[in-house]
Parts: sequence; C-alpha cells; structure tokens
Amino acid sequence: MLQSISRFYHRYILPRLIHWTCGLEPLAKQREKLVPLARGLVLEVGIGSGHNLPYYRAEQVQQVIGIDPSREVWQVGARERFQPPFPVHFVQASASALPLKNQTVDTVLITYALCTIPQVPEALQEMRRVLRPGGQLLFCEHGLAPDASVAGWQHRLTPLWKPVSGGCHLNRNMPELIRRAGFRLESLETGYLPGWKPASYNFWGRAVPAESDP
Repeated sequence: MLQSISRFYHRYILPRLIHWTCGLEPLAKQREKLVPLARGLVLEVGIGSGHNLPYYRAEQVQQVIGIDPSREVWQVGARERFQPPFPVHFVQASASALPLKNQTVDTVLITYALCTIPQVPEALQEMRRVLRPGGQLLFCEHGLAPDASVAGWQHRLTPLWKPVSGGCHLNRNMPELIRRAGFRLESLETGYLPGWKPASYNFWGRAVPAESDP
C-alpha cells in the first residue's frame, strides 16, 4: 500500500510540485541574471520543465540539449513551455553518465538541480568532461547557509526533506563541490532569496575547468 502511494506521489504529484516551485518569482529573477550568459552549444543539466528557456539569448545559442532523469517533469511543462527560435532536444539521462562525447559543448548550465543529484562529484566531473576548451559552467543553486543557526536546521531537516522533494539536499556546499570537481570559480555571488531560509541561500556564478586560461 505504502509503495503504491509512493509511486503515485513521485509519478504524478512531485513533478507538478517541482514545476510550480521552480517557477516562483525569486527563482525566475535568478535565471534572468545567469541564463543569458550561455553561448554556443548548451548542455542544460536538470532541465526540468524548461523554466530557463525564455532567458537564453537566441543570437548567442546554437541549440540546447536538456538532460533530466524525469520525463514526467518535462512533460508537465509542455502546454505552457516557451518555444525558443533554436533547437531544444530533451534527453532522459543521468547527470552522472552524460550521453555525450568528450569536449562537445560550449556551455553547461545547471540551475536548482545539483541539490537532487545523488552522485554530485561524478556528475560535475562529467560536466567538465563534455566541455570544450574555453567552455564554461554556469550555475545557480541553493545550499548550505553561512549562518550556524540556519545551517543547523538544514542538517536536521535534510533527511526528512529528501524523500518528499525528489532527493533535494538543503545542506550542500555548492562552491566547494564545484572546486573539488576540477573547476575554477571565475565569479561567485551568494545571498538569501525571499522565502523559507533553510532552502533560500543561493550560490550563482561561472566556473571553468581549472587548467583553462582565464
């Protein structure tokens, strides 16, 4: 019985919750800052229902390959999804095993998805692998807050939060994970967005493979 309820929740309810939550205005403002920096052939990891698509600059982008493990979330956004003037290809796949050859994309974009990826180091190394020389990683994520009281709640709540949120971790140190995967942070901004503090501390910026020239 409980397994049936869980399957129903994850197949029918959770995709709609993800679509709604990821479309909230504070997140849209973050997307508006970051997504226009994408260029060339773009790999969007965790494309979800397509909330980033309106913010790409058509004159800078050749096409977008959108990776996500959930086809249900992608389908939820189909009716209202923005249709850009460049090709968008959805691929159901894991970020930890990207179905792309080495050095094939100019930009990897990831927004509000690193929190849910089970094997983050492997996924970030995969993103690094598929970037061409001179390529960039653009990221906007929520994670571990600098305030001890908020961080304490993040650590306590994460085990309870993960099962109902698609595996979302509230307490990941995103910049440190990106650095450890072999990236150099070219820019990094941080701050709380309006809303529930354990899920509202944001990191956003640009990184390049550590051996690349600035």
